[in-house]
Amino acid sequence: MFPEDFDGIVAGSPALDFNNLQSWRASFFPITGPASSPDFISKSSWKSLIHEEVLNQCDGLDGVIDGIIEDPGICNFRPEALLCKGNSSTDCLSPKQVDIVHKVFMPLHGESGDLLYPAMQPGSEIMAAERLYAGAPFSYSDEWFKYVVYDPSWDAAHFNTNDAVKAEALNPANIRTWPDSLSLFRNRGGKMITYHGGQDNQITSFNTERFYKHLAQGMQASSDELDTFFRFFRVPGMFHCNSGPGAWVIGQGGGMSAAGIPFASGNNVLAALMQWVENGAAPEDVVGTKFVNDTVDLGVDYKHRHCK
Repeated sequence: MFPEDFDGIVAGSPALDFNNLQSWRASFFPITGPASSPDFISKSSWKSLIHEEVLNQCDGLDGVIDGIIEDPGICNFRPEALLCKGNSSTDCLSPKQVDIVHKVFMPLHGESGDLLYPAMQPGSEIMAAERLYAGAPFSYSDEWFKYVVYDPSWDAAHFNTNDAVKAEALNPANIRTWPDSLSLFRNRGGKMITYHGGQDNQITSFNTERFYKHLAQGMQASSDELDTFFRFFRVPGMFHCNSGPGAWVIGQGGGMSAAGIPFASGNNVLAALMQWVENGAAPEDVVGTKFVNDTVDLGVDYKHRHCK
């Protein structure tokens, strides 16, 4: 909306398609049910039983068993592998719970089958269980519908796609944030780097991939043409904005995310943006760092090259 404000932008884990993002987040409570419901899936089950099976099915797809799903987009998780057999009722899921897991990992579609928001990526459940799957309304969405879209009488337990349609039609203050072109920003020489964690537990990384394709189509641009001003880096194993089992330290946000690494274009996204804007050297990759127990003083656990 304001293409002349900045010469360069770093946008991490972006909250794109904002109206539908709030609807997608609201959709989980009707799926999981309240924590008191008989088939509610506990936090411990998401973090251990289900997450371990996700890794069992998808961790090795990249040829390396390391507790990280390199590309969640090729993980076709099948929760029926956890279905209780015979008289077993421990370390397994009931048929209703298997259905809940299936629905949690499905995209949000409208009444006519149109895509409103893409699915949550497998692997994120280890942290999504803390809020999105916690058996209570997600606070951001709950307040959005109560105080912006409707009124305080709105009941999160009865969210449906009609609510999503209402929010999108209202689009208060044009908050949608779903442009199909950034040509004005590009034409004045602007540069943008965006990145997204593959285990983001609040905003699925699949939506940033969707935006990249949406932008390419809207601007009728190839990947090489988008590369001239817009680059998207995937960060496997990173939760929402930071932390996680992956090599997530890339300088984002400063502070802990910048500690222990040099302010250099190969290691720090802000330094990479400055090098691109000021010297015309675009980043081909960013090397992420994982410290032992996420503690700089304990040294580097490993590094990983995050590619566009």
